[in-house]
Formats: sequence, C-alpha cells, structure tokens
Amino acid sequence: MEKKADTESKIARNLGRIKHKIIILSGKGGVGKSTVSANLAIGLSEKGYSVGLLDSDIHGPSIPKILGVEDKLPEATETGINPVSVHPKLKVMSMAFLIQDRDAPVIWRGPLKMGAIKQFLGEVNWGDLDYLIIDLPPGTGDEPLSVAQLIPDGTGAIIVTTPQDVALLSVRKSINFVKKMNIPIVGIIENMSGFICPHCKNSVDIFKSGGGLKASKDFMIPFLGKIPLDPQIVESGDSGKILMIKNEKSDTAKAFRDIIENIEKHVNKGWVKK
Repeated sequence: MEKKADTESKIARNLGRIKHKIIILSGKGGVGKSTVSANLAIGLSEKGYSVGLLDSDIHGPSIPKILGVEDKLPEATETGINPVSVHPKLKVMSMAFLIQDRDAPVIWRGPLKMGAIKQFLGEVNWGDLDYLIIDLPPGTGDEPLSVAQLIPDGTGAIIVTTPQDVALLSVRKSINFVKKMNIPIVGIIENMSGFICPHCKNSVDIFKSGGGLKASKDFMIPFLGKIPLDPQIVESGDSGKILMIKNEKSDTAKAFRDIIENIEKHVNKGWVKK
C-alpha cells in the first residue's frame, strides 16, 4: 500500500507544475456552478492559457456532458493517467469517464472519495498548466474538504451564487468555509442574474438581482460579475457545444469574458482577498 507521504509527495510534484489552482464552489446545488466552470475553462484556454478542468463531483459529474466529451476516455500510461483533451489548450478529468454505466450511482463513503480525489490530483498527468479549475460539488462536505486539505497553496476560490436570498444563505456558509480553511477568495459570480428576452432584449429579474454584489460588499470580497439567465446556456450544455464557442458574440459570452478579465486582474496582480 502506498504510504501517505508518497501520495502527498506525488500531489505536490504534480501541482507544482501548475501556476494557478482555482476551486469553484457554491453553497447549494442548482446555481449553474459546473456550467460556469466549463465556460471559464474554455474562455481561459481561448485566451491562450494552458488549462486543466477537474470535475471533482464524485456522485454527479457533469463536466464531460457539458463539454461534449462524455464518450472519450482517459489513457492509462506508465507515468500516470492522461486526461481527456478537449483541444490542445484544455485537459479534462472526471469520474464520469470512469463509470461504464452512466445510470449507475456511485455509492461511496468519505475515504473512497478522498482516495479518488488524491488520484485525480496526484496521478493525472496535468503537465505544465497556467490554470487548473476544480469544479467542486455543492456544499461543504467530503469533496470540498478533501480538495482544501490537499491543495494548501491554492490560488483561491470562486463562489457561484444566484441572486435570491435562499441561495445567499448557503453562499455565506461557503464564504465562511473557505475562510476557515484559509483559502484566499478570488471573488463571487452571480449566475442567472436577469432573463434576457430573446424578442425585445429587455432583462427581467426572475430570481431578483444584486444578491451576489451585496454578499461581496458584506464580506468585503471582490465581485467578479453577473451572468444572465440565458436559454442558450441550457441548449449548449445539453448539446455539448459550449456557449463560449457556439455563441461567442452573445451577451452571455461577453459576460463570461468580462469575468475572466476580472479573474486575471485579481490573480495575476496578486489582488486575491485573504
């Protein structure tokens, strides 16, 4: 059996080749966190960065479906596992690639999930990356705790929320979670912020608006931007044709690009909130 020190050494060596390690989390499910993670990863890679995207949701992995690569498989080699390449600048790893029956549930307790995440971090050949985006499952349970403990030198966390008060209750818990784990905060993204009518182009605040900005002010952390509630995001996720590429001139794609610029500003200039 591999010793704990050997495993930690592998992870440290592997992650030492990655400049920025960013976790994406939310306090509750249904806020579009995985869709946000996928579009951010695509957007960063489109800017020329080398990017890895780790789907660390053991029970409900969805990143391969969103990116249209669910039929591909990672390659086992003598040096580790080669992740799936979406294109030359973006590599992806997910539990979804390892489940033969897509309808079969993964019924694992904490230690098994911890072991899988250790393998994703230490045995996947991520190579030299500018960014590793880690899409966490909702909440503050086993997987977020495992990642936080295994990446003590992570660049920071991005918290995704929707505008309504119910979602913000959970977001505040996420903020306090990353603070207790001593993880820097890159900022907050408010998703589903206003529905843009495809006919008149007016915006309707179905889930209210401004909640993410209010939380950022309350906790004095950066606000990265708002993403509208856009039917094109649903269509692109279901079809596996990512919005940032399929509809690159849309208002939503522009919102993602603006957020990516804010992420670059906070990360590259060392403005990440402690």
